[in-house]
Amino acid sequence: MKTSQILEQIGIPRHKLYYLEQKGYISPKRIPMGDLEAREYSEVDVKKIALIWKYLKKGFKHKSAYQKALEELDGKSAKKGRVKP
Repeated sequence: MKTSQILEQIGIPRHKLYYLEQKGYISPKRIPMGDLEAREYSEVDVKKIALIWKYLKKGFKHKSAYQKALEELDGKSAKKGRVKP
């Protein structure tokens, strides 16, 4: 997913999105476009961004929001991996 799509879909401000990248919380792929580079976000990055933004809007600091997002992602993936008896 491209930056403009993330901004539109999730509603996170561009500077917040780039800050998450700067802190290493997300790692979009860089695609050369002439003199510039476009960012391409993976499905995992998109989920992380949405969850981090949810917690930032609730008043959590960046690091705490990131940790809560990871916990939620881990919880969802653990539930998906369970086999019902």
